[in-house]
Amino acid sequence: MNKRTLEARSESWPITGSFRISRGAKTSAEVVVVEITENGVIGRGECVPYARYDESVRSVLGQITTVRDFIADGLTRDGLLTVMPSGAARNAIDCALWDLEAKLMGKTVAEIAGIPAPGPTITAYTLSLDTPENMGAAAKAQSNRPLFKLKLAGEGDLERVAAVRNAAPRTRLIVDANEAWTADMMREFCPKMADLGVELIEQPLPAGEDSILGEMDRPVPICADESAHDTATLDEVVELYDYINIKLDKTGGLTEALLLANAAREFGLGVMVGCMLGTSLGMAPALYLSSYARFVDLDGPLLLEKDRENGIHFDGSVMHPPSRELWG
Repeated sequence: MNKRTLEARSESWPITGSFRISRGAKTSAEVVVVEITENGVIGRGECVPYARYDESVRSVLGQITTVRDFIADGLTRDGLLTVMPSGAARNAIDCALWDLEAKLMGKTVAEIAGIPAPGPTITAYTLSLDTPENMGAAAKAQSNRPLFKLKLAGEGDLERVAAVRNAAPRTRLIVDANEAWTADMMREFCPKMADLGVELIEQPLPAGEDSILGEMDRPVPICADESAHDTATLDEVVELYDYINIKLDKTGGLTEALLLANAAREFGLGVMVGCMLGTSLGMAPALYLSSYARFVDLDGPLLLEKDRENGIHFDGSVMHPPSRELWG
């Protein structure tokens, strides 16, 4: 058997307009792609380095090179969990190993993992942070979509949500504050968010400053994002949150994400499946978690000027399973 080879590269994918959250704006999705080759068969994975977690394209590419010899010697997905920390670099390698294994075995990832194959799935469509007027206009333009995710920032958030609700009265709403609220905002906003029909509030308080959630009434369920990364962090959030947002770039791949999804179910936590802003190659592995999830937020390709070849097919907000040419 030929030794496996690992190659990694960075890619930049322009965003339609810009994408703004409470921490800033971006105009392109900066991703890292890993390709692992064995006997002429190539498995691929994609990750998005995230500055919030002290990651950059350069640091992630550096991390990936440290395991090149391990991969050449046949490192397994389970072994990868022991030699790399969770994060974007491990995600790209783990997903490339899943894809390679599926292709070499002539099976699907669902068959190998023993999970249901993904079917057509509704994804949230994200409205970037903006003024209430602009977010309302964006909602009106997309009012045929069944589920919005609103990026919020604190001051003015009630007006933003009200503007979206007025513009798209039939669309379900979830909101994401990206750690921008204070405890006083929580107390003020949550009952009013419930009145506006918001179904989920994602990471309202900064990670590490969220213990007060255990003492608060929650008229709207609260979802941990920045506070929940992998199974090692689950104990820290189980008493504070109602849901966790599982992102492969946080868990370090599908292998750990499946462990986390099963553990969350045992703890009685709801699951949201989310993503960083990337292409269909990054969304495809996460779609295999959809059977665990009440909310799916994998709209990254919809926000780009163009997606990669053989990308996931979207009918509006309905995602169809990835082709074998793409992944898995």
